[in-house]
Amino acid sequence: MAVSKLRDYFGNLDSALVTFSGGVDSTVLAKAAHEALGDRAAALTAVSPSLAAGELEEARQLAGRIGIRHLVVSTREIENPSYVSNPANRCFFCKTELFTLASRVAQEKNFSAVVEGTHPDDLTGPRPGLQAAREHGVKSPFLELGIGKSEIRAMAQEWGLPNWDKPALACLSSRFPTGTSITVERLGQVDRCEQALRALGFSQVRARYHGKIARIELLPADIQKTSDPTVQTQIACAARSAGFETAVVDLTGYRR
Repeated sequence: MAVSKLRDYFGNLDSALVTFSGGVDSTVLAKAAHEALGDRAAALTAVSPSLAAGELEEARQLAGRIGIRHLVVSTREIENPSYVSNPANRCFFCKTELFTLASRVAQEKNFSAVVEGTHPDDLTGPRPGLQAAREHGVKSPFLELGIGKSEIRAMAQEWGLPNWDKPALACLSSRFPTGTSITVERLGQVDRCEQALRALGFSQVRARYHGKIARIELLPADIQKTSDPTVQTQIACAARSAGFETAVVDLTGYRR
């Protein structure tokens, strides 16, 4: 049912530009858009220092697998003092940069709509990024159709998309406490730390930035592994190699 609703949604558009991070939500949108619109759909991936290493290449591979035209642009939110200061509504400034650029690309390339992947399960708190979408006339098919995360993953699995069970991966700027300035150097620290921790076998991980300390969030099952002194040493080394002085494991575990 959700698949047909989403196909029909895109079928009622003249053309569409999908903001495409390579996560499961935007991948399902890209797949549905391509099935309904063919060459009248494209996926747009924004590259900035807050994009984790490897995500652009994964997005390229996914777009190729789907068959949708893939556009890549660079965004400059890191040059905006309102973003860098990291206020509570930081995402508004990031998404404003993205949707301003996406709207410009859509106009230049004659796409009638820009779409993004917010879904009902995201609406558990303030969504400043959604405010930016509304201000730019960006469509949110999952919200309009009432399609939640479990249905999105089910569609991705039905379509054989390889990232159907990919863990959520918010932008790297989400690792900083509100009010802590965001810099390219600090984003790189967080990214290197998380990449090193994934190399140790931790699938869902966050390295929260606290100055000289990386506060590590892991899945509950993975926290148990940190009682092993060898694993403790590996985590500490991962943090130090990324530029932190030390790491602490948050025993409350990973949370959005």
